[in-house]
Amino acid sequence: MTATANDQRSGRAVAGEELFQSLARFVVVHNGQSPERAEQIADQAVAFVVTAATAIVPMVPSDDVDLGLHALILHTKEYAELCERYAGRFLHHNPKPGGGARDPKQVAASARAMKTAGFMVFDDLWTVDGTNLAQCDSDCGRPYGQA
Repeated sequence: MTATANDQRSGRAVAGEELFQSLARFVVVHNGQSPERAEQIADQAVAFVVTAATAIVPMVPSDDVDLGLHALILHTKEYAELCERYAGRFLHHNPKPGGGARDPKQVAASARAMKTAGFMVFDDLWTVDGTNLAQCDSDCGRPYGQA
């Protein structure tokens, strides 16, 4: 059975309106995104973390979603509570040692995992270096949530 727009989960609903609005404002102010795009980024960041809590694939955010993920992590109290609620533990941010690019296959697998978990996915936000990956089969490259 495929999910319809009415039965898909949203990061916004998971976060609650107060946290969601704070994340979106952060992305507008610190990353220069439009309010509409910032809301989509914030939504995907929360959905990403909730999915990462139980995903069986390595979770790596897209370039855009990483903006929201960093905003969420900087809301330390709320981020810790979200991790505890959905993962039962704190999910650490793991920058790839020495930097380096995100693995496009892992980014695409992350978007698919979110869809499988029932989340609405804004495909245009799932890009790496301008290449859209949401349709294909920083933590910056290392799987999210691993110690």
